[in-house]
Amino acid sequence: MNVSLYQAAAAMNAQSRWQELITENLAAGTTPGFCKRNVSFADVAAASPMAMNGANPANFMIPVAVTSTSFQQGQLRATGGALDFAVEGSGFFTVQLPNGDRAYTRDGEFQLNAKHQLVTKEGYPVLSDAGPVQLDPSNPGTVSISATGQISQGSDVKGHLQVVTFANPGQLSETDYGYLLASQPGMTPQPAAADTAVRQGFLEAPNTSPTSEMSGLINTMRIYEANQKVLQMQNDRMGSVISALGGTS
Repeated sequence: MNVSLYQAAAAMNAQSRWQELITENLAAGTTPGFCKRNVSFADVAAASPMAMNGANPANFMIPVAVTSTSFQQGQLRATGGALDFAVEGSGFFTVQLPNGDRAYTRDGEFQLNAKHQLVTKEGYPVLSDAGPVQLDPSNPGTVSISATGQISQGSDVKGHLQVVTFANPGQLSETDYGYLLASQPGMTPQPAAADTAVRQGFLEAPNTSPTSEMSGLINTMRIYEANQKVLQMQNDRMGSVISALGGTS
């Protein structure tokens, strides 16, 4: 068994996954509150089919890519928009999906729908402690929000935005449009920490850097090409051996 073939192929597969994540990060470079996807590499033990059948053991290591999400705070950028909100500190806005499930996001670029409800760009209602944030179209008062998340329309208090946090946000799973779901057992949202604040008229920039992403893309392409050369070299070597053995009388 030619272990180098398997190791090179596994390395190419891991680098391919890294390239996919870099592409996602670059594509979301203008999405408010986007959380960067990272990749790290680890070795896992493998064994030849012969070893699995009880023959001479031939254990070896192959590389794998492990993905994670960075929840590092992005830069807050002033927009002046009355319905633009940003979370300063750890935490997520809570929204309601069409199927009734709750999802979480740091993208606070909100708007009003035909029912005068505060919704996301995809039309998902933004939740407060009293349910979807419902504004009064007959009220000429401006919309304001306090650092604690209390949302008002003029002098009328419309509730507190549900800004929550999780003990281990890395276990949140991603769904369509970058929303996060607490689908793992034991993932219970908790009230945001006291040092978390909501900022009106601001949006959080993605925590990605186009420069670092392009640098990573160049590195992964070089590593991919290096493993491709190893794969080709081992393939040529096996072809030579087979040709030599086939010519033996």
